[in-house]
Amino acid sequence: MKINTLLPTTSKKTQSEEDHPFYSLQRQMNTLFDDFFRGFDVMPRGFYTRGVGSFMPTVDVKETDKEFLIKAELPGVDEKDIEVTVTKDHVTIKGEKKEEKENKGESYYYMERSYGSFHRVIPLDEETESGKAQATFKNGVLNITVPKIQSTKAKSTKVPIKAD
Repeated sequence: MKINTLLPTTSKKTQSEEDHPFYSLQRQMNTLFDDFFRGFDVMPRGFYTRGVGSFMPTVDVKETDKEFLIKAELPGVDEKDIEVTVTKDHVTIKGEKKEEKENKGESYYYMERSYGSFHRVIPLDEETESGKAQATFKNGVLNITVPKIQSTKAKSTKVPIKAD
């Protein structure tokens, strides 16, 4: 006797692996745990999508005619733990996030430590003047300004059209 004949089915069609009841149960359990831990500051160790203790900062990149403006959100990271490197065609943001929480009560003691490093490389589609780049860090937000090389920008010239 095949195991498929013992499992309840919702339709008479043949079932692929994604439609199998056990896979459906697994998806429902994953959703249940995701919904339960949403809104907490800390996810349980096995639930990080990029690995245990990983941290990936959110980065916004804006391009103007003269420069690239990069904004990275780095909550809980100290300025001394951030390194910014600018080359002619990319910006690298590296750092380490260290966090310790301690809570003492009359009948309990709670201590939690989390450490993780991050590394983001932002490619730039035009050459930049890396020596003139500037970075500021305030309230957990890193702002980087990278000027473009103006000499490589081809100025457009309107060409008159002559009729024969």
